[in-house]
Amino acid sequence: MKKISAVLCGVVASVLSSVSVAIEETNAALSEITNFRQYSATFASAGQPTREQFKMLAGQGFDRVVYIAFTSNPNALPDADQLVKDLGMEYMHVPVAFDNPLADDFYAFADSMQRNSGKKTLLHCQVNARATAFAFLYRVINEGMDIAEAKSDMNTIWQPNKVWRDFIFAVLAQNDISPDCETCDWTLPPTKGQ
Repeated sequence: MKKISAVLCGVVASVLSSVSVAIEETNAALSEITNFRQYSATFASAGQPTREQFKMLAGQGFDRVVYIAFTSNPNALPDADQLVKDLGMEYMHVPVAFDNPLADDFYAFADSMQRNSGKKTLLHCQVNARATAFAFLYRVINEGMDIAEAKSDMNTIWQPNKVWRDFIFAVLAQNDISPDCETCDWTLPPTKGQ
């Protein structure tokens, strides 16, 4: 009986080790950043890091920070650009209106990622809604990620509202990609008051 249990444990361990996980295991310190998600060794997204968390990101080998919200946001660090540069990281800011994201905003981000694809990058906004939508699009369009897997990762943060769902659909259509997949649920979340 012990031999059978040992064999079964070995088979289960082998199967589990071969299963592809879309979101990589996160360093415990990094997981303290609001809604931090690690997609690969060189790409992560999150909500707004604190000053100390930016220092930790630099210590963890991040080379670039891309911020896609407005600096006037109450949680934003008004001097994040200087802080990030002083820590030796590249800083890029693409202000994306939450109620009106533009395809050009996404392409500005994606172009910078393509030019320096080896740089370990944190893409962030305030709570990681905008950032997970951009990460979803980048991974599907530029990295060939399976749409169901990328959608599942985005859903760990949020189910896009109508504005963002329509934006995602439009950018995918511009790249001749259908948002449909067997497990993709694009149902709109309930609006407030419902």
